[in-house]
Formats: sequence, structure tokens, C-alpha cells
Amino acid sequence: MKISTRWLARHVDISGLSAREIAEGLTLSTAEVEGVERFLPHLSEVVVGHVVERAKHPDADKLSVCKVDVGGPELLGIVCGASNVAAGQRVAVARVGTKLPGDVTIKKAKIRGAESCGMICSERELGLGDEHSGIWVLPADAPIGQPVAESVGLDDWTIEIDNKSLTHRPDLWGHRGMAAEVAAIFRRQMLPLDVALPATGKGPAFPVRIETPACPRYIAVPIDGVKTRRSPDWLRALLLAVGQRPIDLLVDLSNFVMLDLAQPNHVFDRARLSPEGIVVRMARTGESLTTLDGVERRLGADDMLICSGPVPVALAGVMGGEASKVSAETSSLLLEVASFQPAVVRRTAQRLGLRTDSSARFEKNLDPTLPAKAAAHFLALLRALEPTLALPAPITDAGSWKDPARTIRLRGARARDLLGAEIQDGEIEDILRRLGFELVRNGDAFDVRVPSARATKDLTIEQDLVEEIGRIHRYGRIPERALVGALVPPLRDASWERRRIVRVLQDRLAGGARFHETISHSFLSDEHLARLGIQGLPHVQVVNPAAEGVSRIRRSVLPSLLATLADNRRRRDEVRLFEIGKGYSPSPAGEPAEVHACALVWAAAPAGDGARFDRDPLVRLKGAVADLLVGCGWSAPAWERASETPPWAHPARCLVARLEGAAEPVATLAALEPLVARRLELTGDLACDVACAELSIDALLAAPRAQTATRPIPKFPAVKVDVAAALPLDVEAARLVAAIEKAGKGTVAASDLFDVYTGPNLGTGRKSLAFHVTLESDDRTLSEHDVARFLDRLAREVAELGGELRRA
Repeated sequence: MKISTRWLARHVDISGLSAREIAEGLTLSTAEVEGVERFLPHLSEVVVGHVVERAKHPDADKLSVCKVDVGGPELLGIVCGASNVAAGQRVAVARVGTKLPGDVTIKKAKIRGAESCGMICSERELGLGDEHSGIWVLPADAPIGQPVAESVGLDDWTIEIDNKSLTHRPDLWGHRGMAAEVAAIFRRQMLPLDVALPATGKGPAFPVRIETPACPRYIAVPIDGVKTRRSPDWLRALLLAVGQRPIDLLVDLSNFVMLDLAQPNHVFDRARLSPEGIVVRMARTGESLTTLDGVERRLGADDMLICSGPVPVALAGVMGGEASKVSAETSSLLLEVASFQPAVVRRTAQRLGLRTDSSARFEKNLDPTLPAKAAAHFLALLRALEPTLALPAPITDAGSWKDPARTIRLRGARARDLLGAEIQDGEIEDILRRLGFELVRNGDAFDVRVPSARATKDLTIEQDLVEEIGRIHRYGRIPERALVGALVPPLRDASWERRRIVRVLQDRLAGGARFHETISHSFLSDEHLARLGIQGLPHVQVVNPAAEGVSRIRRSVLPSLLATLADNRRRRDEVRLFEIGKGYSPSPAGEPAEVHACALVWAAAPAGDGARFDRDPLVRLKGAVADLLVGCGWSAPAWERASETPPWAHPARCLVARLEGAAEPVATLAALEPLVARRLELTGDLACDVACAELSIDALLAAPRAQTATRPIPKFPAVKVDVAAALPLDVEAARLVAAIEKAGKGTVAASDLFDVYTGPNLGTGRKSLAFHVTLESDDRTLSEHDVARFLDRLAREVAELGGELRRA
């Protein structure tokens, strides 16, 4: 947003303050200033000239040769092509060497044989508008030789404010609000502004009917005796300084009042409105309106309309309609100044992609007392420019609204404590009065009356007032001091323990295990649920889904992880992913139950026939899960076949992990069902072996932790034995591990599976499992005889499993 220093001076005494000083004060106390620029700096080089003589060019019918007095010792000879140049005029003259917009430098030249030592300029050549049909004729009393910027009020500076720093301050979206800030910062006096509504005629009031609570106030003022024309130069200059293009008197005055008081308004051609009057209502589906920019807009039930009888004539708070705009023939007007709910205006502007100066202000929760002040200001300005103005009927003020002004209790001690500065009560009172607040002493505190302009959503609690004191006192003046406080450890409750476990899981998985963490949305598409075969399960439904077909919340975390698998496989051969989050299980009795889980996926390109079994992602993920549990303080898990297989899991390759003393399994591990893999588009170049796991963090919290114990270094050497057993295919490796430990009678220190083999020499339906077994004793060195007895006992145990020990 741009503000003009000349405009500010209409509201506050800024004598002796430069534009840069004002900008610095605003930056330190109010809002971020993005830049300070002189308005049209070349106008300080363009001077007022007096056309002493004008003669026809001897060799060109459309050119004139003029003698122009610019206050120097000699008259300048200037060739001019404008048809409206005449002797006796005051004009804008760019002398030789002057730089104009468009990188134009004025040079001495001969035009059809006549010497020209300058240029008599039009408005467009000076960057003041689009007018180029003739030269710019200045007021007859403009001082000769004076810079044009000074003579016609264009000597101005523009301060550009970052809009984002004003979103909480609707009062600062106008020059008077900014002037009030300047007055408070620099201890200057605000100039009075007459905002009393004038007397009106006694004719019938213009009818207004409000049919929606989204319009709490609507003021309508019938006006006669005014015709649109070119705006005066002072008004055009101020609008140009803040980036507004002047159009005509009524449009310019409407924009001026909005930029002056931050209250948008609109002027209708009253002759083009229905005798039924104005109706404010929500749009009906299928309605349309052609706005002032000539675009037909399709409307919906969330859009608010200003209607003339049943016909829409404006999009409330955003833009007026083409059909009721003011034209050169307009002789009767209707001024609209209203309050609208910010959310309604914001939704309409965003949906239509139609952000305007008006909508930007209405979105900020404007002061509902402001419409009457803005209407009075508009009428006072218009009457000063058009003395024939008449108000034929009473002003209509419709709607139900209330003044948001409030009183807040402020304690001086609390302000000093929060700011860390010894600001005495006298300075506190002075600062708040400079900001326009009324104060009443109440013991050790103040009862502060916050005016409506600051009370809509800006200042609501004591801390807001403390912030006001701090910014005007200046935070840079608060002395630095060391922060001293007691460090108290957090309460180690169940919530703390849950967070700790999550951090430990993240650290181990993203560290040594080399997994990558993902963060997914908790809602899933119906299509993805169908791929996993779980679309028939009950899910929590989304009332307002982000997209069509994405209406259900995940029951567990793993489906979200699987949704990312194909995309990750396109980028690398091996994929290791994990996600820690929540699933939601629907409950008919009330709120959904939260399921806190850690999901893991390990995918690798197919190993092919004859590959080592320990390259299988399922085997590797099983080891990673076991390491994760032990590393996080639990005991080594016991694996068993799952009694119920999830739809996404391979029915023959699904295990659950149990911890000693735990009531329920803490993890589920499985290979991905091949049909599901094809549905997830893991085919062709993306084909891979996939293993999945999901750890229940809730079950882990309930499971007892392993007792930590130290074990002395063995005194006697270990003996390593490789054993292999041929077994039926349905015998699990865990049963063979138990047989090895039983046969060892307490001497088995470790048993590691290193090979799985199936082949024709074993017979149909059989497999071979090979283990590295480490035997140790605490009281002696084991001999070959001990190893032989171990193998004999193991052979008997294997026979009971339906197999035989394979000997070399």
C-alpha cells in the first residue's frame, strides 16, 4: 500500500519531518516500509511558462512557434504541435536537458527550419495521465519559472508499506489511520475532520431491505444536482501519487474517500435503479452479474449481492455492476456506504479471482461506525467541489450492528513485567492517550477504552495493550538483560514416554538402519483402498473431502506408505521407507479410536532363482525389526505365524512378533501379496520383492522392558559348528532353533540361519535349513566329544520334527 506525505499533511502536522524520517518511525513502531520515493521527480525540473506570443509556423500548418517566458533573462522559442496552445496561457515547459518519463531527454532542435529550445508538455508526456489531445494548461495564477511540482501541488513523496504487516490493522488501510500513527510516534497534533452528516430534504427515504446477516449496516444517500466531470488537479495529483488512475470526479472522489478513511463506497446512477430500492441478499445458484470490468460472473449461494429490486447491480464488497454505473448523462446519484462480513467478501473474491482495493479492506473486519463518517466525508468533499449538490431525501441507515468499542483493564506492573522495561505509569498513560485511547485510573491499574476503529479484532486483551506500549516506547530502547530461570525437567508421564519412544524409533531407523522417513496425509483415495483390498472395511468418513474420491481416513499407517512405493521405485533400485503416525478406527459409540503405529517398507529388485535367501527383503526387514526392538530396550521378539492375515499380506509369509510378558503382538511382518503389488503398478521395470511391517506403539508402551544385565567375557573358547537339517516344508525355522537350544543343554550361545535350500535330491515337499551354531561353556573347554554328543541329541530332536540331520 502506498501513502502520500502531502495527503498525510491533510490530517496531521508533519512540518519539519522528511519522508524518510516518517518511514523510519513507521518501520520501528507500526509497519514494515518497503520503499520511499519522490513522486514524479522530473516535475521538479519542469517549470511554469507563460506563452507570450504564438505564431503559425511558416512551413507547417499544424505547428506553432511560441515565445515562452520561463523566468529567465530571455524568452524561449519553442515549436509546439498542440492545437490548443494560445498566447497568455500558463503551461508546463521542459527546458533543454530535462529528462522526462520514457527515458526522453529534451534537446535543442530545428523543426521545419524553426529553432525549438524546449517542449510545452501534455499530461501524458509528464506521466500524469492519458490525456494527449493537447498541452496541459495550468492555472492562470501559477508563478512563472516555479517548478510545476510546487505550483500545482505535485511536490510529494510516496511511502510504500508492506501489506502483510497491516493485515491485523484495518484502520491503517487509509491515510487518516496512518496519520494517527504518525501523530502518536512524533507527538504531533491531528487536524480535525468534520464527519457529521449534513441536513437533508424531507422527501421519501430511499428504500433499503437487508435479507442477510452478512450485511450488518447499509447507508444509502440520494444525491441530486451533480454531473460527472474532470476532477480538480489536487485530487488527481493525490490519487496519482498512490498509484490510482484518475477517471472522473465521482469515481475519483469515491476512491479518495476509500484511501482516506479506509472505508470503501460506491456510487450508483439512481435513474437506473428500480423504485423498489436496494435489496441486500445472498445470490441464487445460476445467477450472473456483469461487473464494471465488463466480465460476466457466474454466482453461487455463498456470494452476496446488492440488488435493485430483484436485479443484481453489484457484487457486495468486491465490485459494482456495469448496468448501474455512473455516466456522463447521470444527474441523480445514490451513494452506498456499508459494512459486510469479512469471510463472505473473502470467499467471493478468492473464488472469482477478483481481488480489488475494496475487497482487500472489507476482508480486514472494518469498523462498523465508519460508514456514517465516510458518507459525511464524501458529501462534504463533493459539496465543496459542486455547490449545487442537493440531498432530496433523508439518509437511509439500515441494519443491525453494534459499536465494538470495549474497555480493557491494564496493570502497569504487568506491562513492565512483560516488556522487561521500567516504563512508569505516567509514560504508559501518555502513550495510550497519544494512540487515541481514553483512560480511567482504577487503583493500581487503568481501565482503557479502546475505540471502535481498533476493537473489531485488533485489541481484545491486556497483552494487546502492552504491545501498543512497547512499540511506541520502541523495543530498541528496552535494555538487554540475561535471561535467568530455573531449568525444570518435564513431567515424565505417559505422553512424554510416547514422544521419547517415537524419537528413539526415528533416530535408529533414519540412522544405522538407513530408512527414509515419509509424512503422508491421513486420508486415502477410494481407488488406493481398492488396490489394497481393504475398501470393504469400515473407515472414518471425511465430511468435506479435499478432492472427489478421497473421503476416508486411514485405519493404519501402512496403506499411506504403500501409496508412495511405486514413485520411489522409479528413483532407486532399493527402497527403505518408514512413517510414524496415527490411524483411526471407527467406533459406533463415539469418537474414532486412535491407532499409533510405525510402518516400514523394504523393497528390492527381484533376486532371481538361486539367490541367497538372506537377500530377501522379508528376511532383512525381520532382522531390522528385531534389532529395532532390542535397541530400544525390549527383549528379542519371538516370531510366530499370524492367525489372521491382512488383505495386503502374502498368506504364507506373514508373521507376528511377541515380546515376553506382552498381552498382544507388537508387530506384524509380511511379504506383499503379488496381486496387490501388480495393482500398485510394481510391474515391468518397477517389479520388486516387497516386505512390510507395522509396529504398534501402543502395544510397545504396554509391553515390559527387558532387564539390562552384564555378562562377563567367556573364560573358555567357543566352538563353532555348522549344522543342516532336512525338514518338511511346513516346519518353521523357529522350531529348529528351539531344537538346537534343547540339544545344546545350555551351551548354545548363538544360532544363525545362513542358508535355505530346496532341491530334487531332498525329495518332494522338503527343505534344508543350515545354521551356524556357537557352543560355549562357563566352566570348561568343550571337546570334540561334547560336539558329537550335541549332534546326536540334535539328530533325535530333528527326527521328532519329521526330518533328519544332514551329515557330510
